[in-house]
Amino acid sequence: MLDVGGPTANMYGMECTLKDGCTRASCIYPNVCKNLDVSLKPALELLRQVRNIPGVKKLFIGSGIRYDLALLDDEYLEELVQHHVGGQLSIAPEHICEEVLLMMGKPKAEKFLAFKDKFEKLSARHGKKQFIIPYFISSHPGSTLPHALELALFMKKNHIRVEQAQNFTPTPMTLSTCMYYTGLDPFTGKAVHVPKGEERSFQKALLQPGLEKNYRLVVKALKQLKRSDLLKLLTT
Repeated sequence: MLDVGGPTANMYGMECTLKDGCTRASCIYPNVCKNLDVSLKPALELLRQVRNIPGVKKLFIGSGIRYDLALLDDEYLEELVQHHVGGQLSIAPEHICEEVLLMMGKPKAEKFLAFKDKFEKLSARHGKKQFIIPYFISSHPGSTLPHALELALFMKKNHIRVEQAQNFTPTPMTLSTCMYYTGLDPFTGKAVHVPKGEERSFQKALLQPGLEKNYRLVVKALKQLKRSDLLKLLTT
């Protein structure tokens, strides 16, 4: 089986313990709400039941997990690595700069690095040749060109190369789209930088600076940032 659990597979079975609802914008950001049952036992039990069905030889989580929640349960992470990764595991850190992550509602970069380290050590322990496929996004509201460069340098330092790069695309009914069109943080009313025009091309190119098709854009972006000294480092 190529996938089980759907998007954010390890949130299967998580639910709020309040009966009357609440006004909090997110159950898991900026921290996990005390009223959310974050046990990974239901997700783990589901995986065990499915992989024990006669005829099921392999069971993979193809659509990704929430890595900050996976770090809460060593048993879940152990079985995930041992049984449910088909060579690659998708996760979505999306960015590494704290100012941008605040706009995205995503955990800090330290969580991503902690998960990456644990995943790689467990994979080695079990003799598994498998990798993390991180998803990063450029030009999100709040992301400046210096932020994009910081992300590019982070990826270079940590030997991360992405096969696909995506610029932020507004979609209905999301806070990010609200910020994109208004230029404001809906929670604070403060102005938010929204990349437009050529800057969007610059930010996307910096996600894949080694590609020949991006070379001219990377040169222009670094020149604008007055960091042309980084060209060789990023493009080799």
